[in-house]
Amino acid sequence: MTWNVQIGINPISWFNDDMPSLGGETPLETALREGKEIGYVGFELGNKFPKDGPGLKAKLDEYGLACVSGWYSGFLAELEPGQTNSTAVAAEIERCKAHMSKLQYNGVKVVVYGECAGTVQGQMDTPVSKRPQFANDALWLAYAERLNAFGEHLIKTYGIKLAYHHHMGAYVESPTDIDKLMTLTDPAKVFLLYDTGHAYFGGATDTVALLKKHVKRVVHVHCKDVRTPVIAQARNDGWSFLSGVLNGTFTVPGDGSIDYREVLTTLREAGYEGWLVVEAEQDPAVAPSYAYARKGFETLNALVKSLA
Repeated sequence: MTWNVQIGINPISWFNDDMPSLGGETPLETALREGKEIGYVGFELGNKFPKDGPGLKAKLDEYGLACVSGWYSGFLAELEPGQTNSTAVAAEIERCKAHMSKLQYNGVKVVVYGECAGTVQGQMDTPVSKRPQFANDALWLAYAERLNAFGEHLIKTYGIKLAYHHHMGAYVESPTDIDKLMTLTDPAKVFLLYDTGHAYFGGATDTVALLKKHVKRVVHVHCKDVRTPVIAQARNDGWSFLSGVLNGTFTVPGDGSIDYREVLTTLREAGYEGWLVVEAEQDPAVAPSYAYARKGFETLNALVKSLA
């Protein structure tokens, strides 16, 4: 019996939204053509893609590719002056309309929710250790309430699930943070994007153990491998997230330390059906886009076939 998963890729292998200098000269069409040639069946979105639903679909259709999902920068972790839970959610609901409508038009079922309130992930000179953290349980509970309301809205209005992306430099980074988020949020309204690389860098040296704990909430997977010596140096020397990217903390599956057979076996046994997305922030001048994208695909494809 085949395993109902699809292998997609994020265009970050070709060009980086957070650091436009990395691959900035590479046209979108190059990424789409090469990704299709390698064997990927879909792409996550980046800043070079068309911003409207029909335009996006037309561009992807040119290459016979599906829209996997797209990052959404959420700002629900911190209330602005005068805001309440309900008004903060209402503002987020209004702000997300164009993005969610674009995803809905393209048949997307999950959105990558990245919490950007207070995040230091895009600051070159700020160590990830300076990330924001909730000071008490009351703030955690209020955040969970806002996420539940927003997640419920996305399902009811767009048929899209909120796939929460734990991320270096943000409020939810460590295994303890992920545990807390999953405990406090409604499993029918807030789901988990499991990112192997961020899980490891965030402190889960046993990425499979953390995955097993929350696998029933996982609706999207980012397959990002790690170079453990570089991550150790990043921690010891207090690097920023972007400094780590430039120095090679991450790579594609098959080129780092994570055992993807264990990861995929865990997902398979739990009945996961969805996307496996190769996403590895690297400098394409150091890690050539095509070669690394191919290595990531071939690694995952061989494992998926062996587990079918």
